[in-house]
Amino acid sequence: MKIRIATRKSALALWQANHVAALLRALPEVEDVTLLPLSTRGDEILDRSLQKIGGKGLFIKELEVAMQTGEADIAVHSMKDVPADMPAGFCIAALLERANHADALVSPDRAQLRDLREGALIGSSSLRRQAQLKMMRPDLEIQPLRGNVNTRLAKLQDGDYDAIILAAAGLERLELAEHISQRFDPTEMLPAAAQGVVGIECLSEKTALRTVLDQLNHAPTVQTTLAERAIARSLQASCQSPVATYAVIDGAVLTVTALVAMPDGSESLRDSVEGDPERAEQLGEELAGRLLARGARELLDRAGILHG
Repeated sequence: MKIRIATRKSALALWQANHVAALLRALPEVEDVTLLPLSTRGDEILDRSLQKIGGKGLFIKELEVAMQTGEADIAVHSMKDVPADMPAGFCIAALLERANHADALVSPDRAQLRDLREGALIGSSSLRRQAQLKMMRPDLEIQPLRGNVNTRLAKLQDGDYDAIILAAAGLERLELAEHISQRFDPTEMLPAAAQGVVGIECLSEKTALRTVLDQLNHAPTVQTTLAERAIARSLQASCQSPVATYAVIDGAVLTVTALVAMPDGSESLRDSVEGDPERAEQLGEELAGRLLARGARELLDRAGILHG
């Protein structure tokens, strides 16, 4: 079997695609793997927020078109960028073992969050990160930050911000972990659903291909991802909503925690559930239901970013 991988052109996307390619080449059924780097609207439009141009789904649309037209067989994604509802005809065929789930603070002098000056300017376009930063440090000023990892680091080095927030997994994959000043514990900052997870998408009808890709699935990551994405789907939240969730398996127990907050951190709802990892999706839905019963939808409506 020959497999063509559609991928974005950023350094991180190419790292992920090459990582998947190496895993596929090790499978006996796979003869050859090639990459098809593509530019997406999400990569091209950097002067507006993702909420205003259609959300993070813009990072994967062109890759899906390439699979529909037969130019590519699979696409490799950061799962936190993939909308909770998959478009008709597509599926996530494999999830690799989760890397670091944490958000990371990057500051020029390796300062921790508590050390930043009063009113420090933080770069982040994520309302989820903004809300939780404001909950810890209400004095901080948060300004949008778009672009790939190296672009964001350059803006920090140019003095545009006192610090920025990035996903630890991306920095670690690109061997840039030395820039990390602080990795946030889930008690401080819950990640986005499936943050740190690489997923492989293909057309649902490609059964032979799906059988091959299934060999790359990491079962515990599949369960935690199902739980986290069920919360996002049940809350009708996009990856730009101030919704955070983290699931972890300890022995035979899956614990799922979620947070819904106002972007300014003034109000928040947080809750957790525990149960059998085999019921991951149902546990996520149950937790979302509990948050909805406590007013999560009203909170998201007032935040103005509920995506139905």
